[in-house]
Amino acid sequence: MSTRTYSPKQGEIERKWYVVDAAGVPLGRLSSAIARVLVGKHKPQYAPHEDTGDFVVVINAERVVLTGEKSKQKIYWRTSGRPGGKKERTAEQMLATHPERLVEKAVKGMLPKNKLATHQHKKLKVYAGPEHPHQAQQPAPLDLAKELGLERAS
Repeated sequence: MSTRTYSPKQGEIERKWYVVDAAGVPLGRLSSAIARVLVGKHKPQYAPHEDTGDFVVVINAERVVLTGEKSKQKIYWRTSGRPGGKKERTAEQMLATHPERLVEKAVKGMLPKNKLATHQHKKLKVYAGPEHPHQAQQPAPLDLAKELGLERAS
């Protein structure tokens, strides 16, 4: 008798809401933990071909930490597609004006490069301050230490 491989159906997937406080957390560690939850790798029914992830609300994005000299050396650029249309901004400038975009770009870069990434990225909600409009969903706090594997086994 052979056991069949379980594949989650879209209707069977239970989605939870998590809230993450970004204050004082390094941007890279924060975004890798968030990407893991958005993809659904923290669940036992994870499947790479299905979007099994949960929703994540990030608060206090303005207080995220960039280690070393990254705030001055990391450059984000965009282009209009026209000659001379390239615009550059440092991470420091982005943090001062649009801290939500800084976190969103970091998380988006850690999502898989496939068609599911768009659906997974839409489940990320980022806010600069401590307030967010998702109280009705009753988001549970996400334990970053557990998600990043920083807590000790006792």
